[in-house]
Amino acid sequence: MLGWLVALCIVVLVVLIWPGSKYFGTESPPDALLQGLGIPQQEARDKTGRSFSEREERVGARADEKACTVALICKPSALANYLLKHCRTFSRYSPCVGWTWRASAFLQSAYEACWPYDCPVQFVRDNLQLSDDGLVALDWAVPSYQKRRRTSSHSTSPILLIIPNSFGKITRNVLKLCEAALSHGYLPAIFNRRSHNSTPLTTLKLQQFGDPADLREAVRYIRHRQPAGRLYAVSESSGSGLLLSYLGECGSSSYVTAAVCLSPMFRCQSWFENGLCWPLQWALVLYQKISLSRYRTVLRETIQTDTLFSSCFLRSLEEAMFCQTGHAGPAPSAAAAATGSSGSTNTSGTWEAYWEHNEPLRDVDEVAIPVLSVCARDDPVRGDTHSTIPLELFETNPHFFLLLTDRGGHCGFSTQSEGNGAGALSAAGSPAVPSRGTSWSHRALLEFFRATTDFFAAEERAKQLAARRRGLGGGAGAGGRLFRHRSVSTCKKVPACTHNIHAIYNWQRSYTR
Repeated sequence: MLGWLVALCIVVLVVLIWPGSKYFGTESPPDALLQGLGIPQQEARDKTGRSFSEREERVGARADEKACTVALICKPSALANYLLKHCRTFSRYSPCVGWTWRASAFLQSAYEACWPYDCPVQFVRDNLQLSDDGLVALDWAVPSYQKRRRTSSHSTSPILLIIPNSFGKITRNVLKLCEAALSHGYLPAIFNRRSHNSTPLTTLKLQQFGDPADLREAVRYIRHRQPAGRLYAVSESSGSGLLLSYLGECGSSSYVTAAVCLSPMFRCQSWFENGLCWPLQWALVLYQKISLSRYRTVLRETIQTDTLFSSCFLRSLEEAMFCQTGHAGPAPSAAAAATGSSGSTNTSGTWEAYWEHNEPLRDVDEVAIPVLSVCARDDPVRGDTHSTIPLELFETNPHFFLLLTDRGGHCGFSTQSEGNGAGALSAAGSPAVPSRGTSWSHRALLEFFRATTDFFAAEERAKQLAARRRGLGGGAGAGGRLFRHRSVSTCKKVPACTHNIHAIYNWQRSYTR
């Protein structure tokens, strides 16, 4: 019902103020992808060494078609060369153009976010009790023909951890990703924050925007439950703030092999401050208020609920939840105990201090795995490309890769042949039967995971071969030191879990539905 309400609001917006001339293009995409960025294409190629905008890179393109509008922006490296060679889906993006609603960045974004999806996938929920007695949930996707039961802990299938947007809305895009991942041999699991998607709120603590403490415990549980499978992570929209915070804070002990951010938010403080256009902002604020309304009475102990539910902007809503000062509630020590405060709690109560602990890129130099970001220049939610995408990060950090398209909207990326799923491979490396209507962005991220896994395996074989030739028991080259196999953590930065993981999780079966 709530999804239909948001969809109705967006339709009213489109009818009233949406300028068709801005979003419906009758011309083909421009030849140079970076033309709108104000960067000459040759200069961009010199900086990044990677561009898919040449006509010959597009497989199956006709002679009269213009160049593909996809660019892979990154620092030249061995892995970047490998991705260019083996990730053919990157260059096979053909966005919709002309007078069709799929050519509209706004409409395809709204469609993927709000339109219902008849998903054939079922979900089995694990409610996980955390160290402060809070609850988060993992929704494991299983095929419709399979009984709703837990997967064996002896399974070697790779796990795909999906982090939805920060508002907790399970979108059509997330459901389609679960379906595609299942068809390629992955075990998808959706991470639900406290109070999101019918997850009970058992403490007075709400999860801050970029606080990875809950996600860290959930990942440790996944490793405990599926120790033999590699772990991959995907975030959608503003959920990238949590994923990037986790990868930066945990560094080489993140347990994750590779990660992808779909239409991510990089500079989140300015995103909250500058705000969206009023209809989109109003819809998001309304959705969050409705989600929190069931806890209005209990939250009154630590939050000024009158201020919270009278907020009209995303910033004021976030400030009301996490940046309150002088609230006549419990004593500070009692409030901290009740909320289960952690090291990332905003103790000063100011907006600037809050983002010092929650900005996703605060520890970006500590990220130690390959991270692919899939973005579109016409994203109506993220905003202007110049100010919202840190191109210098991708040009200087060998762990970050940016797949930038000229069109695609926000988590949309509609193509002229949406149902063509050829070209993607399963997790085992063999051709997989594509799920219905697999999105180009989903095919690209699955191919990225396969390519990075193959690259790590090749590096490991080369390292072992060199060690045998030298008659040594180990040794690694420069490439092996840069990108290691990440499925087994070295736990160099984050200390070992101080509590007994079995004592925490041995009862969770009774909370499984």
